[in-house]
Amino acid sequence: MPIRVSHRSRFTFFIGNMNSSLADLMDLNTQAATQKKINKPSDNSSGMVRILDHRNTLNSIDKYQENVTEAKGWLGVADNKLTTINDILIQLRGLAEQAATGTMSPDNREQTSYQTRQLYEELVSLANTEYEGSYIFAGHKTDAQPYERALWVTDNDGSTTNADGSPRFSLTGDMERSALIRFTSAGTVGTDALTYEYSLDGGRTFDTGTIPAVAGDKTITIGGAQLTLDAGVTVTAKDPNVDSSTNNGTWMWVRPTARYKGDDVDTVGVDQFGNIPATVTSTAQGLFSGNIAVRLDGDATLTAGQSFTYSYSMDGGASWTTGQSATVPADGEVSIVVPGGHLDLAGNAGDTVTSGSQFNIHPRTGRIELQIGPNESIQINNIGKDVLGGVYASPDDGSVSLAPGLSNEKNLFDVVGRLVGYMETNNQNGCQECLANLNDVSIHIMDNAARVGASENRLAVTENILGTLEHNEETRLSAVEDADVSELMTELANQQIIYETVLRSSSMIMRMNLANFL
Repeated sequence: MPIRVSHRSRFTFFIGNMNSSLADLMDLNTQAATQKKINKPSDNSSGMVRILDHRNTLNSIDKYQENVTEAKGWLGVADNKLTTINDILIQLRGLAEQAATGTMSPDNREQTSYQTRQLYEELVSLANTEYEGSYIFAGHKTDAQPYERALWVTDNDGSTTNADGSPRFSLTGDMERSALIRFTSAGTVGTDALTYEYSLDGGRTFDTGTIPAVAGDKTITIGGAQLTLDAGVTVTAKDPNVDSSTNNGTWMWVRPTARYKGDDVDTVGVDQFGNIPATVTSTAQGLFSGNIAVRLDGDATLTAGQSFTYSYSMDGGASWTTGQSATVPADGEVSIVVPGGHLDLAGNAGDTVTSGSQFNIHPRTGRIELQIGPNESIQINNIGKDVLGGVYASPDDGSVSLAPGLSNEKNLFDVVGRLVGYMETNNQNGCQECLANLNDVSIHIMDNAARVGASENRLAVTENILGTLEHNEETRLSAVEDADVSELMTELANQQIIYETVLRSSSMIMRMNLANFL
């Protein structure tokens, strides 16, 4: 039976067909404009998932490449400056060799000391090297100069140091030239009345001073410096007929050094919270990337065979990794494993730590590391005191000492400071001592330069690997996302013909009426 098709129905069909053909044509036009065959999820949902995955991988590679570039900048500057420092050490060795000979006159030694002090000043400047506004030898404190000029004391008989090497004095102020102090009477600071003489002109002339027999530490003012000797320091008298410092009373040289103000990675602190017996001690060892909180999830007794159940958090307690356990060994000291190291608890047998007690591990984080690959990072900065030495104030108690962890023979600013002091006070034997130490310092500096160079080589390899990975990802992304231009132009031409055909046929049908058949 014939069905009557209304004008409204025909119009709706015509518009639908035209819009459908036009939509297909516009999709092809968009592909031609973007050169991409997938421009929205509806084009190919599985393909879009693959595209997003490839793009995320490329973004990660881009970030790694940026970090490699940043690391190359830091390490390149460090390599250059360490090489320059070693060149200065070579100059200092040459000057020390001259000053250590008996043929050099006091006047010549003084003239050489001016050049030596200028090289010392240049070393302080190099220690404060910046890269893009950040100090490269400051540890994590990159926003402030890591080194400043300072004074230190060297003696000839060990009177100013304890058995562990810590100083028995404090020193403030500054001086343009080194000073020499010689005691002319023997005794103990804070107990006996003492006399001394000091020179500010290299030993040509001396002034005298006294230390009263009053209990407590005692301060000596020498030029612009104030030297405070601890009570209990024992000194011996110089023989007035002998000019050498060897086995001849107590001599002290107030001479230059540099104070390190950056941070370090020397120790890991542990804070205890909760019902913990006073006899229980906690220590942590390892390479920790940040603070870690450890929480006991049940009462635990320091008895062999007993189990400790615990959790740990690396985000300040926002989330916890639970279900961890450790067993107390026969020696009663339990080792609780956490990421990067372990927390050790020791105490008396039977000591009980209650559930909920916490131990917060807080390492000194002086290293700056950049991620250059999945689970791969590289250190870009330097801990100044471990490379260049100097004196350092402990963050724990503020006590100042020669840089811990570095022998005095490798401490650049200590050795160079002593050399300056000995030259400025005409001490030939002291210059001979420093000459030997300068070789140790140079080896230490070049060892650190080699470490930096090895890191640069690693970056070069990583850069090549990242370049290859980037190329592979771009190729895989292109295979999924990019349009075939020749195929696209063919489809575009075909779709244009289809669209024009729909328009023409629709127009022909719309014009037909009964008059066409009369």
